[in-house]
Amino acid sequence: MTQAHGQLRVSTRGKGLYDVTREVRRWVAEQGIDSGLLTVFVQHTSASLTIQENADPDVLRDLTEYFQRAVPENTAWFRHTCEGPDDMPAHIRSTLTSASLGIPVRDGQPALGVWQAIYLFEHRVARHERTVLLHVIGE
Repeated sequence: MTQAHGQLRVSTRGKGLYDVTREVRRWVAEQGIDSGLLTVFVQHTSASLTIQENADPDVLRDLTEYFQRAVPENTAWFRHTCEGPDDMPAHIRSTLTSASLGIPVRDGQPALGVWQAIYLFEHRVARHERTVLLHVIGE
């Protein structure tokens, strides 16, 4: 078994889904592991990761709109507001999604479906620099 660790820096422009598939694919290919398991992990509590459709941009817009409606900002009963009105909603949104993804590696690439892409889901209004850790193990 061989394993490798890496990281991506993702600059966001505020709320939304940021496709990191190309960078993840490139990193996995550089590791020379043909078959194994890839773990992708975001080191933040107000951003998350998801695998979602990559063909119709309306899917991403609808997801963003859903989370804005499901967990609105400026909610009066939120106590954790020291970093602004979008802070607690961002924590809730990241709890409803995921901080990590496990993806099989086949033929030296993440085994994503035809219409799947890996997205960093930024839940804060302001720009952020996010760190995504990568780990692959296999042979």
